[in-house]
Amino acid sequence: MKRERLKKKQKTSNSTKWMERHINDEYVIKSKSEGYRSRSSYKLLEIEKKFSVFKKCNSVLDLGCAPGGWLQIAKQRMPNKSLIVGIDKINIEKINGIEFIQRDIFDPRINDFLLQRFDKKFNLLMSDMSPNSTGNKSVDHLRIVSLVERVLELAKIILKSDGFLISKIFQGGAQGELINLMKKDLNNIKYFKPKSSRNTSPETYLIAKKN
Repeated sequence: MKRERLKKKQKTSNSTKWMERHINDEYVIKSKSEGYRSRSSYKLLEIEKKFSVFKKCNSVLDLGCAPGGWLQIAKQRMPNKSLIVGIDKINIEKINGIEFIQRDIFDPRINDFLLQRFDKKFNLLMSDMSPNSTGNKSVDHLRIVSLVERVLELAKIILKSDGFLISKIFQGGAQGELINLMKKDLNNIKYFKPKSSRNTSPETYLIAKKN
């Protein structure tokens, strides 16, 4: 019982510290003042600045799009009447000009659904998804590898040749295997960690183009 109370106390203390860091985070403050739904919007802005992923882009699919921060950037950077689609199993507040689909990307029917719903492939496929943290870096890394593998499966089906892929990954031992998997269908694979990504976070981003 004493050990359980100590664990609960430590968990509460860690949660309080995280909340304090979050509230005082410069990008959280900035996102609120500039009307973005999440601090991660600035990560995509940095990716765009370095890799020009929205250049000549008129269709984008955002996987795991909640709460919609990346969709906001896509809408700002893409031409009027572009096709901007977000998918998430969690509902999001409506964004004008953006189509939202509430589905789980691991639903085996989603492949056929996307092919039937849209009569063209996408110029850009992006994913800022991450699994719920377990606190175990190895387990968390393997979980996000599973997410990235699913993103790669969808890229084969719905990403245009020469289209961009952006996907979050956690730094860890399985990265080499993942890169080898990507090389089957993608080229010009780059790692990029935005300045707006927290220093304490193991996340980085993979940016690549489809063959």
